[in-house]
Amino acid sequence: MTVQKNDYPKAPNTLVHGALLTYIAGLLLLIAFCSPYWVQSFHDTYSSFKHMGLWEYCFDSFRYPYYQFDHLFNGCHHIFSQEYYVIREWLLPPWLMFVQAFVTIGFLLSFGSQILMALQLCRWPLEFVLQYEWILTAIDFICTAITSVLLFLAVAVFGGSHFRRDWLMYPNWNYLSWSYGLAVISFFFHGFAALLLYRAAKQSYEKRREARNLIMQMHPEQQSTW
Repeated sequence: MTVQKNDYPKAPNTLVHGALLTYIAGLLLLIAFCSPYWVQSFHDTYSSFKHMGLWEYCFDSFRYPYYQFDHLFNGCHHIFSQEYYVIREWLLPPWLMFVQAFVTIGFLLSFGSQILMALQLCRWPLEFVLQYEWILTAIDFICTAITSVLLFLAVAVFGGSHFRRDWLMYPNWNYLSWSYGLAVISFFFHGFAALLLYRAAKQSYEKRREARNLIMQMHPEQQSTW
């Protein structure tokens, strides 16, 4: 027996709302991941450091005091560019590498779960989604929950370390900027989405178990293939 168009269970509302929150959180995470405004200097300080992100630093006539040559660093460059080769160890302390790793893994998990949720919402492939929806939703929950935990660790470590005096000079002239704020909001949204996806997975499992019990009652002589 084939399932006719529009004659099959739609995605539960908890899954729809969880997916919507995850999509919004993923967009915010994408912007925070790519934008160079995690830390920014106050305009009135006229600091040679301007702003930075996870992968980019911007300077204006900056001299690194421990570099033996009188070289001025200007403009915005990727952290792994040749321009920053001589100061990369200073620009990229171990705690910042941990933040990069946490955000990158969270980014991949978030967008992987978004692809999976899109397939569930579109009900494609239909038979596979209907049969294993509770497992797929559980995977969504796990990925989103791990993303939330990783983002919490990332923003906590970054927020607690950006004032270190062995990193950017004159840290009192700098402040956490809007890219960092988007990462914090994304952490909260992923957390709320994980709660909704947990409820959706639990509801899908309960429906599957009820349907299985009903079939066993109607056909006790047959082995269930669920």
